[in-house]
Amino acid sequence: MNNPGFELQEDGLERYRNNVKVQKIYYECTHDEKKHCSLMKIFLVCFLACLITTAVGVLILCLVYLGHFGPTKSQQVLIPAFPASKDPPQNTNNTSATREPRFSFMSQLGKSKVFSFEGGAIQWARYRNNPKDYSTEKEMQFGASINQHQSKMTVGTLRILGKGLRAPHWHFNANEHGFLVQGKAWIGVIDEGGDDVTTYNVTAGQVIFFPKNTLHWVKNVGNEDCLFVLFFTTHDELSTLDVDDAFYKTPEDIAARSLKPVGGVNFIRTFKEPKEDQAINLPKNLVELIQNASYAQSNYSNVWKYFYDLKGSREFVFPGGIIQWARYRKNGVGLNETEKIYSESVNSHADTLTLGTLRIKSNGLRQPHFHFNAHEMGYVISGCGQIGIVGDRPVPDFTVGIGDVFFFPIGTQHYIKSTCDEDLFMILAFSTGNQLETLDMDDYFHATSDHILAQLFLKKQGEFKKIPKFKDDQAVNLP
Repeated sequence: MNNPGFELQEDGLERYRNNVKVQKIYYECTHDEKKHCSLMKIFLVCFLACLITTAVGVLILCLVYLGHFGPTKSQQVLIPAFPASKDPPQNTNNTSATREPRFSFMSQLGKSKVFSFEGGAIQWARYRNNPKDYSTEKEMQFGASINQHQSKMTVGTLRILGKGLRAPHWHFNANEHGFLVQGKAWIGVIDEGGDDVTTYNVTAGQVIFFPKNTLHWVKNVGNEDCLFVLFFTTHDELSTLDVDDAFYKTPEDIAARSLKPVGGVNFIRTFKEPKEDQAINLPKNLVELIQNASYAQSNYSNVWKYFYDLKGSREFVFPGGIIQWARYRKNGVGLNETEKIYSESVNSHADTLTLGTLRIKSNGLRQPHFHFNAHEMGYVISGCGQIGIVGDRPVPDFTVGIGDVFFFPIGTQHYIKSTCDEDLFMILAFSTGNQLETLDMDDYFHATSDHILAQLFLKKQGEFKKIPKFKDDQAVNLP
């Protein structure tokens, strides 16, 4: 028969018979013992039947148990392995180190593959649909992690050389929040219908915001490189379309009828698609092409919908460091008039982010805490630190330095300690456009009754009076 369950049962029965070595007759019965002999045979037959039935039952139970409790797809390892291929991702290191738990929560973005263009470069810590598009298994482990946690965040760095241009483009599936680490840039945002064009200048320490499917550009107007840390509100592969790509993919006659240029379709045919990707553009003959460049700024009411002066905002000072916020606040509490415009703009769009900078003094600690309503992702701008995570599975503490990205899933308790002589400075993003909700360890200890703590930790109730409550918030503290 083809029933594997039946075959296993029969096999089990046969093995049992071989082990028992049943004899047909154990002894001969006399005439006077026939009655006793018959009873003995009946007993032996019944006993043997019972043993066989028990063995078969045990086998059946084993099969049922394996069927219900054996590994299922949802219980298998979620991090995909590199596919068997003649062309595996470059620089793949299939050592045990690539499977360290920390790489589910950390990306060495500064050491990742550089996507170079004539006007600059981009590096990514993101999810890829095709595993072969990852450069290393560590990158894939991080990408799979943020996708499985539905983080609604992807992070990358954008470097634009002096006078370079991040081509006008839009993102199909994500809002974009950016923090300018260095340089000076001129930003353009085109609203629905093209009637409102908002332009403004940004310098280091300030924040930019582009809603999903909003066309925008970024132009370096200084001599030094512009370096942006960009956060996108998707944990899937980011989908983007540049204006030049959209133009070259449009039939000539359609483009001519839409733009109606002098010379019609013949003028459209004078455009020659470059061989190199122009995502970050910097032509060698730029001086010949541009005769008059204006970097005007729009009126403030429009600018502040897409711009936030984070470095000029209120500083929240703690014993061990400083936090500044670009975020939504209910009823605009604590915000000035321009900050309220940005706050309401971010809150009016779905799936936007809260941004902030965190500066931790040397040996300072952002104490253990967790967020009720947001995942957190951060990028290290300067300094170095140690990170600890307490979540649904053990994760050994790990160190981070300049160019590293870290990720904390919602509800996961975590801490960050500065371990260098210099301050640890980071840009943080949280996956909520509403007011961020956070709880620190000292706060939940003070909020829990002493007798509950005594019963939980098996210590006398009076011992918990030794945990002081400070006047100053100890969210970022020193020893």
